[in-house]
Amino acid sequence: MSENEQEYIEQLEAVIKQMIAPLKHIPLKLVLESISGKKVIPFDKDNPQHKKLLEKLMEATKLACQNINNAGGILSARVNEVGNKVELPIKEALRQVGFNDADVPINKKGVKQSSGYPDIGFSFDDLNVYIECKTYNINNIATTQRSFYLSPTEGFKVTKDAIHLVISLEIEQKSAGIFTATAWKIVQIEKIDVDVKREFNSDNKRLYAEENILADGKL
Repeated sequence: MSENEQEYIEQLEAVIKQMIAPLKHIPLKLVLESISGKKVIPFDKDNPQHKKLLEKLMEATKLACQNINNAGGILSARVNEVGNKVELPIKEALRQVGFNDADVPINKKGVKQSSGYPDIGFSFDDLNVYIECKTYNINNIATTQRSFYLSPTEGFKVTKDAIHLVISLEIEQKSAGIFTATAWKIVQIEKIDVDVKREFNSDNKRLYAEENILADGKL
């Protein structure tokens, strides 16, 4: 190997190491605004309209918990799947308290998209509001377990200047496969920060290409 080739390899290795180094403590507000081109409206506790919004959200969140428990709880074989199943009762409770247009947001392509951030969008007077639905366990709420994910896509669902909030329900396993709501939180997210962890990936077509297979068989 020549000296120039060795130098090139070393430079390439250095670039790759920089590419995969995680980025830490990036303001979520800046991430959302950069991806969407829309403003994240800070929640103002002294703003009468924002206070009224919070009061109605508190009513809806309590109602969602009651509805879940009155129905016998959430049925799920895995606790990790419960978070996905609270979205519907939260959306229904929002409608019950008067947020009639609470629904899955329409993305930049004009299509309703259930996957990805945020879960629900609605309007309140002249405000637009986005809600992300979460669950937590009292035993892990203070840990560093990752609980918020955001992936940029061409069809990103944030298409309006809006207030961004999280409605999170504390979930407890009542019995095998049955989970009930025991508490709740409403969280403003424009002040939190996020980390970026890059990854390299491939697909089945490349992974199982004929030239890569050393041996195979059938049973």
